[in-house]
Amino acid sequence: MMHATVGIWILSAVICVGTGHHHIGHDNDPADQETTLNGSANSVSLVTSANKEFAYRLYRKLAAHADSEGKNIFFSPVSVSVALAALSVGARGETHHQLFSGLGFNNSQLTQTDVDQAFQMLLKNAQSQQDRNEGTAVFVDNRFKPEPEFLGTLKQSYLADGFNVDFSQSKDSADTINKYVNEKTNGKIDKLVETMDPNTVMYLLSYIYYKGKWATPFDPKSTKEDLFIVDENTKVPVQMMNMEDMFNTYYDQTINTTVLHLPFNSTYSMLLMLPDDMSTLENAFCPAHVTKWLKWMKSRTQKIYIPKFSIKTSYKMNDVLTEMGMTDMFGDRANLTGISEGQKLAVSEVVHQATLDVDEAGATAAAATGFEITLMSFRHVPVLKFNRPFMVAIVERNTENILFMGKIINPNI
Repeated sequence: MMHATVGIWILSAVICVGTGHHHIGHDNDPADQETTLNGSANSVSLVTSANKEFAYRLYRKLAAHADSEGKNIFFSPVSVSVALAALSVGARGETHHQLFSGLGFNNSQLTQTDVDQAFQMLLKNAQSQQDRNEGTAVFVDNRFKPEPEFLGTLKQSYLADGFNVDFSQSKDSADTINKYVNEKTNGKIDKLVETMDPNTVMYLLSYIYYKGKWATPFDPKSTKEDLFIVDENTKVPVQMMNMEDMFNTYYDQTINTTVLHLPFNSTYSMLLMLPDDMSTLENAFCPAHVTKWLKWMKSRTQKIYIPKFSIKTSYKMNDVLTEMGMTDMFGDRANLTGISEGQKLAVSEVVHQATLDVDEAGATAAAATGFEITLMSFRHVPVLKFNRPFMVAIVERNTENILFMGKIINPNI
């Protein structure tokens, strides 16, 4: 039986250049925000907590797939959560249950309306912040008529932009989507769509773009070529940034990991994690660690070395999400009748793309695995050198939400 297909494209573009304009979100009335916050604080708390747990579970799934191929990992769990929550608006029955369960939402504590309202608050909050641009969009075929309630919820709760396109015109519709994505990600993702499934009736898209400037930038004149140890048999040349200053660090004895905290000018920070053993950190890493690190970090003078690099990742996430229990939406058992009662729909694929640039002026993600701590002659300044694979997380300091996370195996690929 032929199904009409729903494509979900999840985008995360992260840049860190020294010049350019910051995105500034729409102004919101603080009194209105406070009223809304107070009215649904419990739901927001439950959704935020679930989003955090989802981030780590998704990381471990992606890591299991990437490790066998020796690939870097970089993604935005926030963007994935938003897209799947938006899809759940149109899911029913077991398909809805799987999406809720996979995202970590407890059916006995949260209704769909609770989730929708929570994401509305989170997205409005994101729009009000500098350096961050986040949202959703839905592209609907001219001949397809989704349920008005579905589109209304996407617009109201997920702040979705809506577009009508003709998916039978493959090149034109692909160009329309690519142009939108290119604009929303400031050119970082310029060609998301390569080919179009002729049965496509709708594309649901979530994006996030973040540009961060270091609170204390590196001096480009100090950047020198160095070697990055990929593994026992592989060393690659990198441009290694370095700086001597006061830095907040924490050594977590329970998982033998050194954590470096690098703040951006705004409310966000990068955490670089340098474990003695990567698998120990990956298997144990959870929200409680971020809470502990941010609370107990100590400031001291150190000289740090971080590679300058640019990477791009792309994931087809059907298998990963299936392993996380979200199976029915991809096949004959899909129940997306909340999108359309009159047509049998299924999700064709879920794609996530992300880019990360790290330079002297700023960044959006980086991580740490492997370090050396030595003493410089005469001055006794500890040296922390990221010259082996490392983990990274970009966090919002107040909420401890993770916008991006990943692992850098090789800065050159």
